[in-house]
Amino acid sequence: MQILEQLGLALGLASLAGLNLYLTVFLSGMLVRFDALHLAAKYQTLEVLGHDWVLITAGVLYAIEFVADKVPWLDSLWDSVHTLIRPVGGTLLAMQALGEMPAHMEVVGALLAGGAALTTHSAKAGTRLLANHSPEPASNIALSIAEDIAVVAGTLIMVLKPIIALCLFTIVLITLWLVLPRMVRVIRRSFEIIRDKVRTLFGRNTPDYSVTPPGSSRA
Repeated sequence: MQILEQLGLALGLASLAGLNLYLTVFLSGMLVRFDALHLAAKYQTLEVLGHDWVLITAGVLYAIEFVADKVPWLDSLWDSVHTLIRPVGGTLLAMQALGEMPAHMEVVGALLAGGAALTTHSAKAGTRLLANHSPEPASNIALSIAEDIAVVAGTLIMVLKPIIALCLFTIVLITLWLVLPRMVRVIRRSFEIIRDKVRTLFGRNTPDYSVTPPGSSRA
């Protein structure tokens, strides 16, 4: 039972970090700091999340992301910058939750945690790319708020019912693995359509100097 709770906490931290690393760290740290999350001996390594500097850094970065995440195309630029940061951060959080383990299990845990964080990050970034093709900004704002709500809800489930969180996040990750290939194809097709439109636009607006106008002669 204990190992299942640790796995639920680790998988939850990794998955949520892929969605919003800074909010995940900030919420977990606040729960630790104000004793809303009473850490058992096996979770004492997570106590560092309640440190002043960790909370300040995570809070400031989340405030920046809160704004950037709601601006069309700026959100995709922000996601591209965090393609490495979120999986690495999720892996570090998950390893803190798992605590001391045999060396080979630490490697396995790091690979699984990094994969989980990369999966949720890819789903978020891909969804935003598709949403950015719409002319209105409302979809970006709605998606950003929904993601923040998901992180808050996921964090509460993770700390209150880690075994349920283990089952829930496992189902979510499997579903994303099934959906992501199709999403990638849709995104690639969307960019191909945009590329063709741009080429057509420039092709129509570019004068053809190879044809001599009627009534004129070449020098």
